[in-house]
Amino acid sequence: MVKNSFESLERRNLKKRGLIFSGRHIPYNPKLKERARQLRKSMTKEEKKLWESHLRNFPYRVFRQRPIDNYIVDFYCPSLGLVIEVDGSQHDTEEGLISDSARAAILNKWGLTVLRFANKQVMGDFEDVVGEINDYKLQCEITTPSLSKGGGVGVGS
Repeated sequence: MVKNSFESLERRNLKKRGLIFSGRHIPYNPKLKERARQLRKSMTKEEKKLWESHLRNFPYRVFRQRPIDNYIVDFYCPSLGLVIEVDGSQHDTEEGLISDSARAAILNKWGLTVLRFANKQVMGDFEDVVGEINDYKLQCEITTPSLSKGGGVGVGS
């Protein structure tokens, strides 16, 4: 009874924040769907490189420009509970760092891990970027045996 009460309070709180929640996926703001669609059509060259050279054929499904909570993340892998962000120079400012920290805290609240890479890393140290993503995948596979059976580690996996 207490759990149901808590869940109903949490659902009301999500609605107040403009989020929808089906019980299967992480809550998201439906007003962001069209913007996410636009962003998928106009990815940066760094996002395209990571998508086309690695994430498109990743062993687990990866979504591009996915609304989560009140944000649109660059890449999201629900099976691994992983968000991958590719950041331009605007993220190097004090304001950008504060915003990224707040965003990461909210994504972490949903049980997600955020891997963040600068555009320069993707273009100049691509193998290191791929290595870090693959290391995270391997760590998940070792600590979550159900991954090999189609399970997942994140909400909505």
